[in-house]
Amino acid sequence: MKMDTICRLCSACCPVEVVIEEGKLVGAERKSFLPSAKALKCPKLKAASEIVYSPARLKKPLVKKKQISGNDFAETSWNEALDLIAEKFRHCKKSYGPESVCWLRGMAADWGAQWDYANRLMNAFGSPNTIGNGSVCHVAREMAHVYTYGAMTLPQPKNARCIVVWGKNDRNTCPPACEAILYAKEQGAKLIVIDPIRTPLAAMADIWLQIKPGHDGQLAMAMIQEIISNDLYDTGFVENFSLGVEDLKEAAKAYSAEKIAERIWLNPDRIKAAARLYATTRPACIIEGNGLDMQLQTFQATRAVCMLRALTGNLDKDGGDFIPQPVPVKNIQLKERLPRNIRPITCDYPLFNEFHDNWGLHAQSCLVDAILDEKPYPIKMLIVQSGNPVVTMTDSNRVKKSLEKLEFMVVIDPFLTQTARFADVVLPATGCFEKTQLNRAYMRNSPVMLQNQVIDWVGHSWPDWKITFELARRLGLDQEFPWQTAEEAIDYQLEPSGITCAMLRKNPAGIRAEALKYEKYHKQGFATPSGKVEFFSERLQKNSQLAVPYMDGSNENPISFAGQSDEEAMIGTSGERTNRFTHSQFHNIPSLLRREPEGFVDIHPDDAKQRKIFNGDLLKLETPRGHIRMKARISDVVHPGAIQIAWGWGEVDPDFNLNNLTDDDRRDPVTATPSNRSFMCKIEKVFGD
Repeated sequence: MKMDTICRLCSACCPVEVVIEEGKLVGAERKSFLPSAKALKCPKLKAASEIVYSPARLKKPLVKKKQISGNDFAETSWNEALDLIAEKFRHCKKSYGPESVCWLRGMAADWGAQWDYANRLMNAFGSPNTIGNGSVCHVAREMAHVYTYGAMTLPQPKNARCIVVWGKNDRNTCPPACEAILYAKEQGAKLIVIDPIRTPLAAMADIWLQIKPGHDGQLAMAMIQEIISNDLYDTGFVENFSLGVEDLKEAAKAYSAEKIAERIWLNPDRIKAAARLYATTRPACIIEGNGLDMQLQTFQATRAVCMLRALTGNLDKDGGDFIPQPVPVKNIQLKERLPRNIRPITCDYPLFNEFHDNWGLHAQSCLVDAILDEKPYPIKMLIVQSGNPVVTMTDSNRVKKSLEKLEFMVVIDPFLTQTARFADVVLPATGCFEKTQLNRAYMRNSPVMLQNQVIDWVGHSWPDWKITFELARRLGLDQEFPWQTAEEAIDYQLEPSGITCAMLRKNPAGIRAEALKYEKYHKQGFATPSGKVEFFSERLQKNSQLAVPYMDGSNENPISFAGQSDEEAMIGTSGERTNRFTHSQFHNIPSLLRREPEGFVDIHPDDAKQRKIFNGDLLKLETPRGHIRMKARISDVVHPGAIQIAWGWGEVDPDFNLNNLTDDDRRDPVTATPSNRSFMCKIEKVFGD
């Protein structure tokens, strides 16, 4: 039997067709607009049944039994586990206040309805502290879009004549987007890639700018300067639909290609050529990615990239960058129920907290501050849902100390991760094929598509929605969580749209809430305070932030430990997310490991020769925060002076954990983003054990 659903083995949310035999998932294949021979294959999806039925899957709740010999887990019932957790919720509320409980969410369960359910429970309980990881992934960039033109745009590469890929490798991270790029390239579209690493897309680009890690904002300003100084911008659009262009012109003067090229490792003529190609080839879109995240200047750098879209008039155009048409849904988070006198632990970042109606709180580093430094107040209890902060959060050693200090910790995950080992209770969650849910990707824009449950829950695991609903009822929140099924909850949330789960199951290709429209700004303007694209932001100025990106003319080095490094230090960069693993996930799946059994440090041949390093040599990488050990791989995908360190392998062995090296002291002043993307580090060969 074949069934339709959405795959959530990564964040791409690909529509898939699965094969079910005798109630078990035996195969799955991506849907693609390309012929089968040209469609990109996904190794994770090929291994879907192996992931679902992995012997490492947790099948019953676990409770830590603290004994003299050490901490061991024992299986228990759902009733015992949830009763214990509810008891700890009530204890913390009585002893320290409801705000002493925090819910931390990772990306694995998606950011749609699941995010809303966790917020609803915590807000109804009285704690403002539901925290996501958006300060280092996506949400900080989304805030930059919102502050520039009111919403995060969706690139339309399939019909573009020029495509800029900025800090993203969609061949590994989003096959549908990559297929659209490849299709457009076949139709004659020009491709510009901006990336410190020679990715497959960079290798096929018309122009590849191998930028110095962390310096994206300065490059964007140089491109803006080239476009403005040569009158290549869309004067009609800028004059009628924007404000502050004169301020942007003034700020860009300090970032001409000639002034900044050498310090960002680029040739000024190549910068100019890229700017001119993008500005004069329309429609054009910019596909930005996680390469802009995890940087100390994430917010302002992304604002500068956003302004390129507006200057060239490529906003809300077919083949340009589309402004989404959100699906009408109920905001079910119950934020209005929070006590007004309780500040969230992220209170030092109010603009980031409040820029969006339902994105909520994402300055995740503040959680570690609250636990260790007890500022603004102590967190005593933590629920970690579909995340692995011991591996994925900046400065892992500090994260571990914080988890050890907690009074009580719960982890919700299909596997016993490095983080789960610190927990007092571990709740076994189902995988994406075992649950029905509404993904954020299909809530922020039509068409709406349903992630449809296609197999029964494995063992005694539960889907995230059921875990949240049942815990809420034990906390006396029956009225707030009246739904007995995911379908009931989704239908309630989708009520304003007139769409139901039953309708979506009959229409697996999706249902549009309204007809697709371009250039909507002619009638409704932009969702900014002025109703226009804001090159100059009065909101930011009033809050003592730069009203125009880089208007202070700063050339500050945005790389961690830059001021503490010696001449031998190199720039360490976190490696790409390969298409076999999703961050720290799936490193325990044999078929995936056979194709990629370990991670490496990529080092340029010139740097390797200077240091007498050969393929396979064991290296020690060190920063003021810690060290890791990993084998060398000689490769010219990196620039001399920089290395690429395999990402996510800290789940396999703490000695491979890249975040042993990263720093959390310096953060983006608006979004709290630390730099775990680029940092100075020492590198040396290890002789013997």
